[in-house]
Amino acid sequence: MDDRPRRRRPALLLAALGAAAALAGCAAAAPVPAPSGASPGLSAAPPATSSPAGGAISREDAVATVLALDPSFAGIGPLDPGVIGQSAWYEVLPGTVGWRVVVTKGWGDCPAGCINRHTWTYEVDGSGSVRLVEEAGDPLPDDASGGGADGSPAPPPAPIPTDGGPWIAGRAVAGPVCPVERVPPDPACADRPVPGAVIVVRGAAGAEVARVTTAADGTFLVAVPGGGTWSVEARPVEGILGTPAAMPVEVPDGPAAWVAVVVSYDTGIR
Repeated sequence: MDDRPRRRRPALLLAALGAAAALAGCAAAAPVPAPSGASPGLSAAPPATSSPAGGAISREDAVATVLALDPSFAGIGPLDPGVIGQSAWYEVLPGTVGWRVVVTKGWGDCPAGCINRHTWTYEVDGSGSVRLVEEAGDPLPDDASGGGADGSPAPPPAPIPTDGGPWIAGRAVAGPVCPVERVPPDPACADRPVPGAVIVVRGAAGAEVARVTTAADGTFLVAVPGGGTWSVEARPVEGILGTPAAMPVEVPDGPAAWVAVVVSYDTGIR
């Protein structure tokens, strides 16, 4: 009996097993189809957990961080178009990496929309870091107490001598300069200095204690007999329609002590 066919069966079985193993290996190496909407070869991205503005910090926390930068920002609320005469407000927009917070202070006939405005624009990233992007607008009338937007003290309008005083350091300006105020404010429309204006300082009884004439840049510096409340009175200037009302000024006592004021003339331009 010929047994050659029986000797070939193991060889055929081994060949079949080898082919099956090769096919299984190819199937294991085949790429897994990408989920619908994902790029081939990339896993699906995890769901976003950041704020709508691209940062982890919330809108409310970004505003609180900015308002805490300057004591003069305390109490400022959001812009409310329904409020007549709002003189200070903030606005929030999505920023490059977080939130953009714009703080605005206005003054001068705010029931009609505020003649003068000053703005600070901040970027707040997802970690809560704040960067001042831009500061623009009219010179602030409250430099005496407001300080800088970063919390630093504001410099006096005029150099303060190391002896003498106390002093009233001021600046006389006239505005508006343009008939239409722009948002953001146009630097070309900022209040202009008033040179040659006579500033009179009076005591509680109305008696004159000092007077000074403003310099070419509108600044002035005048010494008073001591600390306390004094009245600063600006005299009329030819060519300017409105004369500022007298204002009470609280002056600190002591050598080289000073306080800053802004005297605002009304040009009558509307």
